[in-house]
Amino acid sequence: MSLQDAFVPPPPPVPPSGHGLLAGKVVIVTAAAGTGIGSATARRCLEEGASVVVSDAHERRLGETAEQLAAETGGVVVAAPCDVTDEAQVQALYDAATAHFGRFDVAVHNAGLGGTVPLVDMTDAQWSRVLDVTLTGTFRCTRAALSRLLPQGSGVIVNNASVLGWRAQPGQAHYAAAKAGVMALTRCAAAEAAPAGVRVNAVSPSLAEHPFLNRAITDGDLAVLRRRELFGRSAETWEVANVIVFLASDYSSYMSGEVISVSSQHP
Repeated sequence: MSLQDAFVPPPPPVPPSGHGLLAGKVVIVTAAAGTGIGSATARRCLEEGASVVVSDAHERRLGETAEQLAAETGGVVVAAPCDVTDEAQVQALYDAATAHFGRFDVAVHNAGLGGTVPLVDMTDAQWSRVLDVTLTGTFRCTRAALSRLLPQGSGVIVNNASVLGWRAQPGQAHYAAAKAGVMALTRCAAAEAAPAGVRVNAVSPSLAEHPFLNRAITDGDLAVLRRRELFGRSAETWEVANVIVFLASDYSSYMSGEVISVSSQHP
């Protein structure tokens, strides 16, 4: 038995308490319904003192998530349904945030769609659907956010990429290409936004498990992916959210155009 096979993963740490890192800020989070990175990010932003606009294409789950977040954190949560493949709905999301709060300070673009299909079997429709949600959806949201933040002269955008934008994985050509595109989009947007004092960065998680992901990936594949992580476990969704909060906060005031890997993965 190798040392790696004998390794027993330590338990995840306890989530930190809030320290007011986003006090007084208004944050928009897309794909925030349910139990994934988006809802974890909304929760951490609330715990750090922000008011939050949560958005998702799944209206029922979105409403349930908004009610739960408000009840558990005592924060201000506004739900605004949005399908990021629909330009009119994207514009309506940012208009709703501005109408309710008068402004927004941070936009976290988390919407994405995956799937496992060998490249030789991948249809044009499968390719286009993943890119429309994951890359073009992020483009639509970034464009909408910038059009409001640039005149404001301040604000932060955090896009959700993936380590697959850097690393190869069989069956993930469409998703990996989309996430690599999110990285490039982020850097170009940052270059355009800097003169107005607006920052644009991205996080690049490796493996963050939650029920929706676990339904899309087999237990065997998840076990393999966990073993690739130095800690022998996946990230908790709040561990990814912590890095998003850092990028959204003034603690990262000199950072723009960066893609931060949230990973313990080894080659």
